[in-house]
Amino acid sequence: MKYTQLSVICALLPTIAFATDDDCMTRRTVPDGVLDLETVVELGLCRNPETASAYYSLEATRLNKNAGYADYLPSVNASASFSKSYNNERWGDWQYSGPGGGVSISATYLIFDFGKRLANLNQLAATWRATGFDYDERVQNYVYGVIGAYYSLLNADADVESAKTARSVAKNALDAANQKYKSGVVARADVYKAETTLASRDLDLERAKNNREISKGTLLTKLAFPADQDIKIADMSGDFGTPRENKNIDELIEIARERRPDLLRASANKDAAWHRRNVAFLKNLPSISATGSVSWGGDSFGDMFVPTSEKINGSIGIRASMPIFAGFANMYGLRSAQASYDSATENVRSTNNNAMLDVFSAYQNYKTAQTVLTQTVTLLKSATESERLSAGMYRAGRSTMLDWQTAQSELVSAQKQNNAAKYDLYTKRAALALAIGDIKSELEKDE
Repeated sequence: MKYTQLSVICALLPTIAFATDDDCMTRRTVPDGVLDLETVVELGLCRNPETASAYYSLEATRLNKNAGYADYLPSVNASASFSKSYNNERWGDWQYSGPGGGVSISATYLIFDFGKRLANLNQLAATWRATGFDYDERVQNYVYGVIGAYYSLLNADADVESAKTARSVAKNALDAANQKYKSGVVARADVYKAETTLASRDLDLERAKNNREISKGTLLTKLAFPADQDIKIADMSGDFGTPRENKNIDELIEIARERRPDLLRASANKDAAWHRRNVAFLKNLPSISATGSVSWGGDSFGDMFVPTSEKINGSIGIRASMPIFAGFANMYGLRSAQASYDSATENVRSTNNNAMLDVFSAYQNYKTAQTVLTQTVTLLKSATESERLSAGMYRAGRSTMLDWQTAQSELVSAQKQNNAAKYDLYTKRAALALAIGDIKSELEKDE
């Protein structure tokens, strides 16, 4: 049985996350200090009800699978009956033996059934595996959602800092315009333009702060905390996401075939359907069982417990049974099981095609995000130098306030694009890890 590595890790996370502080499931407030991505994911997995529900579904199928072993053990039943007859308006005596009453124990053991028990057990085991892969997929999707919310908050934080920087530049421009106006070098119009730009930057800053609050609330909600609390998270290292980390598409597809949960689940469902078809066929074959029973009674209740009582009866035997006619139910059941198996086979093909497209699309998106980030870095450097040059030229009287404002706007736009490209690259990398079914590698790279 194959499982992605994340299943084992995630199963242990609730026991290790915040073990020294408090039970993460009962926390009402976010932990103090700056939290890195791995810590945030651990906290979320411990508290998230969706993955907990998936785990309990997995546990239910595991127990159902274990119940399938019961067919390999004997079945033992005990019964006790006591009767009192009524005839001609008179009640008779209590009967503790014979057809009217007594205590008995019977046992049945299935000796041979042409593999029906094994086929049923294999079907239950395959269903358990499929549920396990479904659990893996739900956990990975949740982790990807937390990663996306984490990067979104970092992007919002960066936008706030960029907005503050842009406001500082606009404030410097207003101070310069005021100084030149008082010196009689420029007209009052320059001051008005600088004031307008500063007001616009103040508005941008408030919008950036609002977006940060929304991003923070989104992350807190995914961690099952109230959205109005505060959380501090660590920024990411800038030394990953480079082209030298890239694998070729064939390598990624091979990894996806081995680890992607939906592919493994589809294969396990196909196996379960195959065993269900076998079970449906084997129902038409005979089965042989060993039987045994012992019963005892007495003329009175006390006689039943006398060791010398002669009211003890017993039997042993071999029983063979075979269905002859069940209203065509077995025939239609077999055809239905065959159709289900054919459907599961086609589902494997469809899932494989969709998975390969996901991997290819995520790979192309990631490579594009790398290129976009490189371009925005160049754009930001150029816009920064342009704004610095325009500011110097304005102070020297060699350019207009309009030129400086244009350079400021270009710098603000470049900063936003660079922030968005940086964290979009992180998100696209996580999407690629999700596409190949190895989201855990995204956390390992961030350590």
